[in-house]
Amino acid sequence: MNRLAAILPVANVAVGVDATSKKRVFEHAGLLFENQHAIARATVTDNLFARERLGSTGLGHGVAVPHGRIKGLKNPLAAVLRVQQPIAFDAPDDEPVSLLIFLLVPEAATQRHLEILSEIAELLSDRDLREKLKAEADPAEVHRLIAGWEPLKSVA
Repeated sequence: MNRLAAILPVANVAVGVDATSKKRVFEHAGLLFENQHAIARATVTDNLFARERLGSTGLGHGVAVPHGRIKGLKNPLAAVLRVQQPIAFDAPDDEPVSLLIFLLVPEAATQRHLEILSEIAELLSDRDLREKLKAEADPAEVHRLIAGWEPLKSVA
């Protein structure tokens, strides 16, 4: 199992999210983490915005990986949200974003958090998989696609 699938419960996958701005999609993610994991939504959105002010988490190709450090969180958590209409995200290619993978990590995040981010970036660089994730209507199938993906093994 890849690192993302290990921290992504099926209940944290949502497609067809009605959010028309970065602010709205961050609020939706905050509500999801609050409902599923009892993390205050304001804590989530504040941390996501704090990170976003440092630079856009949009990667290009219509995807973004907003992430934040959460005080009191014991283990990393992820969520996947796909919006109905792509939203402006200041991505390097100026393409609006429709697929977002949210990552929350403990405040004192370690190398593990960077490894998870790196693996998410690798997953999203797979064009076929990325397009399937942007098109699939069933959240459980989106989760299955992510869970079935294997990162390239390093030869180190």
